[in-house]
Amino acid sequence: MNTDRKEIVKNIADQDKVWDVIVVGGGATGLGAALDAASRGYQTLLLEQADFAKGTSSRSTKLVHGGVRYLAQGDIGLVREALYERGLLLKNAAHLVKNETFIIPNYEWWGGAFYAIGLTIYDLLAGKLGFGRAKYVSKSKVISKLPTIQQKGLYSGVAYHDGQFDDSRLAVNLAQTILEQGATILNYFKVTSLLKDAQAKIAGVVTTDIESGITYHIKGKTVINATGVFVDDLLQMDKPGKKPLVRSSQGVHLVIDRSFMPGEDAIMIPKTDDGRVLFVVPWHDKLVVGTTDTPLDQHSLEPVALEEEIEFIMRTAAKYLVKAPTRNDVLSVFAGLRPLAAPEKGSSKTKEISRSHKLIVTESGLITITGGKWTTYRRMGEDTIDKAMEVGRLKKVATRTKDLPIHGSKADVDRNDHLYVYGSDEAAVLALGNENPVWKEQLHVRMPYLKAEVIWAVRHEMARTVEDVLARRVRALFLDARAAIDMAPVVAELIAGELQKDEAWKKEQIATFTKLAQSYLLVPYLPAN
Repeated sequence: MNTDRKEIVKNIADQDKVWDVIVVGGGATGLGAALDAASRGYQTLLLEQADFAKGTSSRSTKLVHGGVRYLAQGDIGLVREALYERGLLLKNAAHLVKNETFIIPNYEWWGGAFYAIGLTIYDLLAGKLGFGRAKYVSKSKVISKLPTIQQKGLYSGVAYHDGQFDDSRLAVNLAQTILEQGATILNYFKVTSLLKDAQAKIAGVVTTDIESGITYHIKGKTVINATGVFVDDLLQMDKPGKKPLVRSSQGVHLVIDRSFMPGEDAIMIPKTDDGRVLFVVPWHDKLVVGTTDTPLDQHSLEPVALEEEIEFIMRTAAKYLVKAPTRNDVLSVFAGLRPLAAPEKGSSKTKEISRSHKLIVTESGLITITGGKWTTYRRMGEDTIDKAMEVGRLKKVATRTKDLPIHGSKADVDRNDHLYVYGSDEAAVLALGNENPVWKEQLHVRMPYLKAEVIWAVRHEMARTVEDVLARRVRALFLDARAAIDMAPVVAELIAGELQKDEAWKKEQIATFTKLAQSYLLVPYLPAN
């Protein structure tokens, strides 16, 4: 597997080459489609305008789940599909997906029986790929498992199982798997327009390498628009003036210290003030609390949490936890945008819009895939390439991803060691310390990350910037934004050494990252140096 960017770029230098599949977008959906196409043997190219999983795909609730609330909405088909995919993901990315116990605390006398029945149906829908049966939990057992839970008015609880994972680490491992399957995959390549033939059919893309400024005209039998909340940008290139297909819905999460809810179990609050579900989930050595569902009229690569979203999460958390988190306790706040079907006139209830994915083919043959969630990324990829096979008249080959291990997959990792996310690569990451003993050092006193991980990210995971490393290769920005700001100068120095960058590049990288990281904090932070 070659991850050298200069070498990978050479693969697109022959502009007479006709690719079978060109995927635009390097989030969960695009990566799923590219992996499916490459593993079927198609000549596959994936182009991402920023970094892999830069948008929504690094900002999830970190759950691999069937969707308990979709069950409540009666969407049995969607839940069954997601539970099946959850089981495959546990098998194929064993190092990243964990079977997590969730507890629903009941503050109504009827809650125990009600939720136990519903979650028994949830487990039955999973069939042989189930994670374990839901069960009624007594009040005293809930308190022993969740010692910081609000005890006043507590009747009982229900415990059930779902998956928990690291989203952008999975994206990075998928990118590596795609390369191993023989595809070409590039970050920091922006598609600026679509190529069409004499019959006005899609014939490829025009793309610019953001690093070099060089523009390429690339021919393809099929083009897949997997750009998440940006799908309408590509649809406008295809047909200017087209009615928007999606509308953004923002989901916000707060990250707080594990002391607010020690222990290994997560909480699921099934009904909040506004009728939505709220999760408190242990993630690495912190807690992720969220999410919200706020309709927005605009989209961006760096969405910002609204004040009312922050207030809603803190207010709800305070109702269920003995020690209420304050603004000073928030280590990081991150927002992600879900691409939902654009509402019909008079409807704005985003929580009622189905999360199932949709495939659309325009008159010109542009294939757009939208909706869905991380859990069903593989199925979305399969459906998309089945459609591409038809649209591009490609040789018929069945999907091969159901049993395809993802790069790094390894069972029985030690989750007490932060390096578990590298799976089968862990020893190779540590071995970098033999090349340079300095790389064995930690990047920050509050975080376990090593300098070797920065070198590994650049050499083997296609990281190009300080943000790529601190946000998505190691998760410092999402876990402790203040520590991430402190780490930026060291990380810039390490990357510069690998990529032969000068002092001006380092300064610009530190300044850009520091400004970004400040937006992940509720209280501004001034580093000592």
